[in-house]
Amino acid sequence: MTPEEYVEEVLTLVERIPAGRVMTYGAIADYLADRSGRASARLVGGIMARHGSGVPWHRVVGAGGRLPPGHEAEAATRLIGEGARLNGLKVDMKISSWYPSP
Repeated sequence: MTPEEYVEEVLTLVERIPAGRVMTYGAIADYLADRSGRASARLVGGIMARHGSGVPWHRVVGAGGRLPPGHEAEAATRLIGEGARLNGLKVDMKISSWYPSP
């Protein structure tokens, strides 16, 4: 898979995350690892920073439910509006995490 194809795969997966649910950068990397040969949460974070404005970026969070750095308030507002459960500025991962079916 080329780097450009990987970017498209990440963005396509983010578009599949249901409203009110979230995936971590690491979960996205893990999900795509077998097909892509890549397994880096940092790479996913970089892709989201550069290319994620056209997808529901607020549904991608850091480990433990941390909201996207620098965009915490907007992400919290959007997620709460979608019905996600937050504890302060962290998503309750037990309730709101999502992982696609294989």
